[in-house]
Amino acid sequence: MRVAIKRKEMHTDDVHFLGASTRWKAVLGAEKRISDWLCSSPLSRELARHQIAHTGIMNARAPFRIVRHDQSGTFLMACLDGEGEVLSDGCWRMIRAGQACLMPPWVMNAFHCKPGGTWEFAWVRYIESRQTNPVASAHSPVFGIYDGEPLRHSIAGLHAESITVAAPAAMGLWSDLIHGYVMRFAQPHRRDSRLWKVWKAVDDEPARPWSLQELAEEAFVSREHLRRICAKELGRSPMQQVTYIRMQKAARMLATSEEKVETVCRAVGYSSVQTFSNTFLKWMGRRPSGHRR
Repeated sequence: MRVAIKRKEMHTDDVHFLGASTRWKAVLGAEKRISDWLCSSPLSRELARHQIAHTGIMNARAPFRIVRHDQSGTFLMACLDGEGEVLSDGCWRMIRAGQACLMPPWVMNAFHCKPGGTWEFAWVRYIESRQTNPVASAHSPVFGIYDGEPLRHSIAGLHAESITVAAPAAMGLWSDLIHGYVMRFAQPHRRDSRLWKVWKAVDDEPARPWSLQELAEEAFVSREHLRRICAKELGRSPMQQVTYIRMQKAARMLATSEEKVETVCRAVGYSSVQTFSNTFLKWMGRRPSGHRR
């Protein structure tokens, strides 16, 4: 289910409301600034080799709610039991057991339990700079089917090791497994080269007025087949993926160059600055000028 949010400027205060009944276990890695609720978690420097800020398992109970307006790294959430709602691509989407959601960096990141609900999920949060390639790329899914049990057991193993013997070799193996399970979900182009070719073409020419027919021809499949494989592998339609790639490209340009908003707008295929600004707000959580600040 996708429920669109209103296109308006959003409040800039982050929210971490866990609730009295929520329980979790977490391990810290590369994050230098952490939230108060994570401060007592054990540390594993082996996570830092993969630029993982923290990872853990959450047993959430309503009114659990988290909102981050400028998520500084890719965030993978794998639902293990129950259900919750996640803000993705400017819409609220339900995530249930057997599914995962991959949230890219530098966008609004929000999720919560439904009233009276319970929700268990595993998470892995990365810390990434705007000058490096993030784990969540133009080829990555936003939603998809995912068995989170291997990830859960790897996180539990790392946590147990971190609070007892803390042997670097063992923690290194657990950390490698955790990162590997994230990458298995984050890089579907390794399974279907047709998608990689299409999105590479869009990333190379974001200003081109792409149509569904042109995308299908690039992949050498029919339009309907492209829709099906995109829904399965990415959790988006082909044209939504084009918008996602354009917004990610615009975000990088705004963060790393002095180009005017009008120039960025044209570079990613928009003739109207207002339309570009509204689209950027929906997908990224703030206006282009706010993102640059």
